[in-house]
Amino acid sequence: MIEIRKSSDRGYFDHGWLKTYHSFSFADYFDREHMNFGSLRVINEDFVQAGKGFGTHPHRDMEILTYILEGQLAHKDSMGNGSIIKPGDVQRMSAGTGVTHSEFNASPDEIVHLLQIWILPKYSGLQPSYEQKHFDAREKQNKLRLVASPDGRAGSVTIHQDASVYAGILSKGKEVSHPLANNRRAYIQTLSGAFKVNGERLNAGDGAKITGEKIIKLAAADDSELLFFDLE
Repeated sequence: MIEIRKSSDRGYFDHGWLKTYHSFSFADYFDREHMNFGSLRVINEDFVQAGKGFGTHPHRDMEILTYILEGQLAHKDSMGNGSIIKPGDVQRMSAGTGVTHSEFNASPDEIVHLLQIWILPKYSGLQPSYEQKHFDAREKQNKLRLVASPDGRAGSVTIHQDASVYAGILSKGKEVSHPLANNRRAYIQTLSGAFKVNGERLNAGDGAKITGEKIIKLAAADDSELLFFDLE
């Protein structure tokens, strides 16, 4: 079964310095029908104005992934990490017992367009940790490139949950497929372009909850980019 979550159905807020879309309940956006999907708790698509950002704030017991589409994001945290996150980078922060961090647009004149993803950890009270890796566009071209996994396989960042996250960049007319094991579910977030998922069309910003499918076939109707979550 494929349940499509249209881009226009997401929660949306314009804070001036930040335009943000929420696929699941978050902050002032409450949606009882979209609290989470398995361990996937948050997908926020953010557009942050130049020189603006999120001041220092706390997190705990959450696996947080940041995926940059355009621009650059400056990160600092209480673990002593400081970095610039660019397109192709995947940042993982395990908040565990507690961490504070800030995130600001590192450019003086361009927006930063990013996705912030929260995944519930398998265990609470973990030691906070941080990881950042780069995945070249060629690694994702017309394939699903593993970027986050519970065991860090294939050079992916390591998350503390039985979830695998893939990124793909598909050229118009190309197809890829992913087998889904019994008792697994999948979520797809369209980042750009358009493609069909087992015949169902997804456009930029659309998401899809997938259950009870053995093979998931993605056929690009246009040049597209997506994130694919294989979940318990």
